[in-house]
Amino acid sequence: MGNAKHKSSPARSRIAAALALGACCALALGASGSFAQSIDELNSKISGAKEQAQALGAQVQQTSEQLAAAQQRAIAAAQREAQLAAVLAQGEERERQLEAEVAAARDQLAAARRQLGRSLNALSSRLVDIYRSGMPDEATVLLEADGFDDLATRATYLRRVEQADAALVARVRYLRDQVEARLAQVEDAEQRAHDFNVRIAAARDQIASVRANAEAEAQQLAALRAEREAAIDDLQSRVGDWTSEVQRLERISERQAQTEVGDWFGDWAIPESIVICESGGNFGAVNPSSGAGGAYQILPSTWDLYGGEGDPEDASPQQQSQVAAQIWADSGSSAWECAG
Repeated sequence: MGNAKHKSSPARSRIAAALALGACCALALGASGSFAQSIDELNSKISGAKEQAQALGAQVQQTSEQLAAAQQRAIAAAQREAQLAAVLAQGEERERQLEAEVAAARDQLAAARRQLGRSLNALSSRLVDIYRSGMPDEATVLLEADGFDDLATRATYLRRVEQADAALVARVRYLRDQVEARLAQVEDAEQRAHDFNVRIAAARDQIASVRANAEAEAQQLAALRAEREAAIDDLQSRVGDWTSEVQRLERISERQAQTEVGDWFGDWAIPESIVICESGGNFGAVNPSSGAGGAYQILPSTWDLYGGEGDPEDASPQQQSQVAAQIWADSGSSAWECAG
């Protein structure tokens, strides 16, 4: 059996304790190395996913702003389109009214021209008859008259016939001219109404195109935003899964490390393998050559230095473990030959 040796230098004791603790935990750390690597990889993925989610969040915000602007443009264009459609409807109604007036004016002009034609034909026929029978002169009228009254009547009649013919032709020509002027005005108004409606229709079609483009853009942006939001949800779900896995691995790693250390030390204050090597786990064991005693094979001088009473092999297991734990804390495995 070996013996427990006490180091007098505190610095060397602390270094030895640290080295011993590292050696003691090496098995546990080796066993949990894959866990630590997995945890690091998952944490790296979580960090990258969070950064990606933040970038997508900024893109979603930008897309939302663009979507709101496109929707606003579509609404404004739709309102303007409705206004132009109303103006166009009024213009088309006015154009139809003017078309009816043009048709009526043309009918009136045709009637006036027919009337003028009839009047001219009647006048022409009268002139032909006069030419054939001869126009009665004043002497004839005077000789054929039965008195003064008859003479006056005949003269008045002739004058009225001439005036009536001239007036009829003048009235008909005036009516024709008036109808032609009215027709020209109505046709001009109709043309201007038509041109106005063409421009309004073009403006309406143009604003309709603007509205359609804005609506299409809004649909694309809405789809893009939904896609990015879905990507964020997926990232958040994956982050949640990864976080749960990290927590699970950390719990497994911690439990495993505790299990490894527990298995390493067992119910002893130092690693069980050292105790078994030193004393076989016998609290009453004594080394006849060195005098080291107890399960931990502590030298009497070292036992006294750490406040032990009597001989270590005679002390209770609890007191032996307390002193061994203090020695392990100061010197680590270097205090026992079996640890080498």
